Amino acid sequence: MSKRAVVVVDLQNEYFPSGKLPLVGIEDAVTNAARVIAAARSNNDPVIHVRHEFSTSDAPFFVPGTEGTQIHPAVAPIEGEPVVLKNYPNSFLKTDLKQMLDAKGIEEVVVIGAMSHMCIDATSRAASDLGYKVLLVHDACATMDLEFGGQVVPAAQVHAALMAALAFAYATITETDEYLAR
Repeated sequence: MSKRAVVVVDLQNEYFPSGKLPLVGIEDAVTNAARVIAAARSNNDPVIHVRHEFSTSDAPFFVPGTEGTQIHPAVAPIEGEPVVLKNYPNSFLKTDLKQMLDAKGIEEVVVIGAMSHMCIDATSRAASDLGYKVLLVHDACATMDLEFGGQVVPAAQVHAALMAALAFAYATITETDEYLAR
């Protein structure tokens, strides 16, 4: 049995142009994520989906019970693939993700999803801190423009800075084609 699992973080409708929080490059990220997921399925590597919802109905986005909280159809789970519901950026915080991974003897997690600067960052760091080897497929992730000190930081720079920081001590960063060629 494989000791690797793919963790698909928050690839939900809310992040697409019709949602409340559209991300830059989300369509390309989901296309790449679908390729990573398909490879995992063909290799019998577990695929675990993570879905974010806020715990209250007055949230600005990811409102429970709305279409925005649903996993995008291009990367939807198939029968037998678990979906972890989370309420925090860290996919391990107050969820059973670690227990799921440990029950399968997982040693390496492949992280894909959204948003690079929030849930991908928090989940990757937590996975590393919990002792998992982390492989992050950067072009199967997306983020958004951010603002700091009155200056807009373009999504590509936000993403690059996060990937550089994670590569420094928390994860091995790769791209879809390289990952699939392994």
